[in-house]
Amino acid sequence: MNQITQNASIKSQPPISGGCLLPQWGMIFVEGPDATSFLQSQLSNSLLGMKRTHDPDIAKSSDSVRLVGYCSPKGRLISSAWIGLFPTSESSDDRYVLFISKDIAATTAKRLAMYVLRSKVKVIDMSSEWNVSGFFDAAIHDGCEHLKTSQDCLVAEIPNVLVQGLTYTRYLIAKLGNEKTEPPFEGGIDAWNDLEVLSAIPRIVLATQEQFVPQMINFESVAGVDFKKGCYPGQEIVARSQYRGAIKRRLFLANITNASIKDALTSPGTELFHSDDSNQPAGMVVLSAPSMFESGRIDLQVECKLEALESGSIHLGAPDGPMLKIDSLPYPLLEI
Repeated sequence: MNQITQNASIKSQPPISGGCLLPQWGMIFVEGPDATSFLQSQLSNSLLGMKRTHDPDIAKSSDSVRLVGYCSPKGRLISSAWIGLFPTSESSDDRYVLFISKDIAATTAKRLAMYVLRSKVKVIDMSSEWNVSGFFDAAIHDGCEHLKTSQDCLVAEIPNVLVQGLTYTRYLIAKLGNEKTEPPFEGGIDAWNDLEVLSAIPRIVLATQEQFVPQMINFESVAGVDFKKGCYPGQEIVARSQYRGAIKRRLFLANITNASIKDALTSPGTELFHSDDSNQPAGMVVLSAPSMFESGRIDLQVECKLEALESGSIHLGAPDGPMLKIDSLPYPLLEI
């Protein structure tokens, strides 16, 4: 996968590898003879040319794993997901697996199913039947075969994150079964979540549903939108935003250093305010996580008005809330 780079100031020794259960992640299966054509008409990214990942292989690179968005007719993101093509051995039909925020998996599956109509497709929320785990490793980049622990195990590699000279490979691992046991590796969910934030690749959760046109959170700059594919819900608005330069807001990385900050104040959907305009929000939190590198620091993905960054300061939760320090993005933005 393409490497994501982060140059934030680091003060402590980062963990080399680890893993954890991801209770905030769920799964949707879309399967059947018409699965590809159906999803091609619904998602922001193209699925054409995707390689099938057969057991015991691991889905790697953009040929096998892609970032996708599902938009409302108004072009606002209802959900985002990592998608892979994992056919079953019992059937020749395609089976797409979407790794998605668990709190929106059921409603997303239900909404997709509404548009199946006469297509030979099944859309199923599998979040209660499959457990999703995450694994990250800065030491071994080719020795990931141990992640496949059983036949009913799906593994997808998502983009690397480069932090303080260490390149972290990341894998989403789905295993069939309801046993709430830890995966066969040690580590912490805070480290995984912080790597996700520092990647600057957004993930839609319930609190941020239908808040953003894809470009407002850099979705097109992290390969989540294909402007050459056919129509999908909201496609005209997304395309117009791209080619007419109508985007006045973007996703940025930020941090606050205050051990007393409450989790609720940094949760997704929390509003941001500019020092010169206390009457209306200047943006909102997209994702956040305690830093795995610096005690007392919280890393954030924030969506913010571009003009608000030209002068003054950005505050979290209220006009007099904690001031955010804006960090550089780890990738270039596509020109609009």
